[in-house]
Amino acid sequence: MWFRTQPRRACPATLALCLRFLMHGTAAAVMDACLSSEQRSQHLQEAPCTPDGCSAPEGAPREEDTGGPPGGSNKIEPSLHSLQQFVPTDYESYTQEHYLFAGTKIVIQESIESYGAVVWPGATALCQYLEEHSEELNLQDAKILEIGAGPGLVSIVASILGAQVTATDLPDVLGNLQYNLLKNTLKRTAHLPEVRELVWGESLEQRFPRSSFHYDYVLASDVVYHHYFLDKLLATMAHLCQPGTVLLWANKFRFSTDYEFLDKFKQVFDTTLLAEFPEASVKIFQGILKWD
Repeated sequence: MWFRTQPRRACPATLALCLRFLMHGTAAAVMDACLSSEQRSQHLQEAPCTPDGCSAPEGAPREEDTGGPPGGSNKIEPSLHSLQQFVPTDYESYTQEHYLFAGTKIVIQESIESYGAVVWPGATALCQYLEEHSEELNLQDAKILEIGAGPGLVSIVASILGAQVTATDLPDVLGNLQYNLLKNTLKRTAHLPEVRELVWGESLEQRFPRSSFHYDYVLASDVVYHHYFLDKLLATMAHLCQPGTVLLWANKFRFSTDYEFLDKFKQVFDTTLLAEFPEASVKIFQGILKWD
């Protein structure tokens, strides 16, 4: 979700390192360990860093292994069809991770084979913030778009809290994203979330014309780290925000480039620090687009 890359398969050395840590933390903690010092430059070379994305290969997790997406009904057939249009990537390392937000048990299918198939610290922090401030934010029936939704936890929580959610990411993670959304929101939320492709900085007006799309909130979690598309990310954030739109951005601050992006973010958005989670090095900011 947070990498604008082609298929985000970890390199063999990285995957081996991750597996060594599997017994010592969550998938996100494992992947964070894999982003440390000496591995960082190798990631940038071996996890392809072009914003073009790719179509997900054929193959999907077996229903008997994952519980499978529940069946739909005629009343939700259009939305269900929208959710079922992407094919999950066939990773070998899928796990079922359990979360509890808004009084609801959420099961997320994750894989350490893809950065976009892992729930990162910023996502859980943002979910906690949404849960604790749902009335203040007035999320009931609010129109929300999530940038870099990854495995979909934030979009699921926003949907459970009553919002109309559009979850976006690169093509290669959309299959797993839609699977998790369908599994956790079908017949459980007032609005079934939509899944759409969004490549940062590309075809924004064609895919999300400002005259037709208006969002009450734009959400983003851990979309900023050491990658080459920060300017395109900022341009995408600005494009999706109009008068009245509130951007909520949660991020674990790891590298100096994260703070450099924050400085640029403050030039484009009126910025307020809403919350900090020191134990996870996560900060949550509110951004209101500056208008000339």
